[in-house]
Amino acid sequence: MIPGGQPNMQQLLQQAQKMQQDLAAAQAELAEAEVEGTAGGGLVKATISGAGELRGLVIDPQAVDPEDTETLADLILAAVRDGNGKAQELQQAKLGPLAQGLGGGIPGLPF
Repeated sequence: MIPGGQPNMQQLLQQAQKMQQDLAAAQAELAEAEVEGTAGGGLVKATISGAGELRGLVIDPQAVDPEDTETLADLILAAVRDGNGKAQELQQAKLGPLAQGLGGGIPGLPF
């Protein structure tokens, strides 16, 4: 701070730039990270990026009953939801500390 209680603008700009760089690095790391959601004791597995993108889906043949496609659909939804929940936890872990450094949440991020 400059005498008189005024913040040093150069210092504030440097801090903001560093936070912006940290945020971009964390977002890039999230885009590369993957988590796996499962349902039905592992019969259905969904691979989700840290950014929430569905990247893969594996269905064990034992989960496929031509007479009961509704259960299979439910298992797929449950696996994707499980994966999305894990992706959100990863986002919170990576981006939460950065948001706190800004004095609260960042608009548009789930914190």
